[in-house]
Amino acid sequence: MLLEFKCSNHRSIKEEVNFSMIAGSDNTSEGLLKEFGKFRVLRSAVIYGANGSGKSNFISALLFMCDLVSNSINYQPGQGIFQVRHKLSAEDSSSRYSIQFVRNDIRYAYGFSVKQNLIQDEYLYYFPKGRQVKIFERDRLEIRPGDRYKGVFDVSVSILKDNRLFLSCAANYSNVKEIEEAFLFFKTDIVIYNPEINNWTEYSIKLMQDNDMMKKIFLNILRALGTGAKDVKVKLEKIKLADLPQELPLPDALKSLLGTKEGNRIEAKVIYDQFEVDLMTEESTGVKRLFQMICPIIDILNKGKILICDELETCLHESVIFQIVQLFQNYQKDKFAQLIFSTHDTSLLDSDLFRRDQVWFTQLNNERATDLYSLVEIKNVRKSENLEKGYVSGKYGAIPMLNKKFFNELEENILG
Repeated sequence: MLLEFKCSNHRSIKEEVNFSMIAGSDNTSEGLLKEFGKFRVLRSAVIYGANGSGKSNFISALLFMCDLVSNSINYQPGQGIFQVRHKLSAEDSSSRYSIQFVRNDIRYAYGFSVKQNLIQDEYLYYFPKGRQVKIFERDRLEIRPGDRYKGVFDVSVSILKDNRLFLSCAANYSNVKEIEEAFLFFKTDIVIYNPEINNWTEYSIKLMQDNDMMKKIFLNILRALGTGAKDVKVKLEKIKLADLPQELPLPDALKSLLGTKEGNRIEAKVIYDQFEVDLMTEESTGVKRLFQMICPIIDILNKGKILICDELETCLHESVIFQIVQLFQNYQKDKFAQLIFSTHDTSLLDSDLFRRDQVWFTQLNNERATDLYSLVEIKNVRKSENLEKGYVSGKYGAIPMLNKKFFNELEENILG
């Protein structure tokens, strides 16, 4: 469960921005919230903003944090961390990332900074019974463990380098439960989807093969959308790469190498009344997107993970997105799943779908740096207000304002 994320000096983000999934004082749709101690936590949030305003950069900051926690243990000596500072920041300025989250009913606070492509500082605390306890603090290569953890990190410290996060090292070279829980939050609980990078086709096929209910859910959705689909046949099998048909003859040495490597062969067909369609080569883009997304989303809901998606409307139709948001909002399983996504689709700006503290905006300031703010921070926004109309009219900012003079001159030059 994500509570809060902060970052600074990351791509278009210069000064610190603060994103929160903790509900405000608004008492609208209280039944959609989850209580955790003194917090009331939101199940979903949406981010709007003009192209180039920093929506994707905010999501990339979260991805950067997850990737560094998961993989920095493998960084070699001399390998710098890929730090992308704001263009107006000094070369020796730090990029900072911090997060608060809940795993197995325990709250954690974790953060680090990167300076000149190396780790500058790092910390991890947790809150058993609501009280803060230090697990470790770091200053460059110096580790200061909390009182409960003295002596348990000796091996982890021995492999620490200035391009590795200590959380990554300690998760692999210690048996501290709190360290493992924090590491697994980044490794498994946060799922970041980008349609230009990720392809969940294999993921979906495996889910359907392992669980007949997944297949039934997918078919029910296709039928509800009026596609006319009657059935789906899927198959995912491991094969030797050397067994794949080759267009060109391969050298014996390469054949030998491929013979030791395995890959996946995918078969997926959508069955209609009088014919069947190969999903990969013949089916429509819309059905392919549904195939990629629906089953993983159900899996994320069942496992209580956090789905973060950039420009969700490029994956799915607006009516499907509306239903997915409602699914996250109303899911009654013991697991608590969350959905955070950016979009340009203003039809989703509906006070019946989102509370004001679930709606966020990105906007560039005079330094071409990203400001991130919530609808709650804007004055004189009524609970019953038409949010789509307010946004399109420019009341909340964060939309491209057309320069009429520029377009008038362009029109005159073209026509003239």
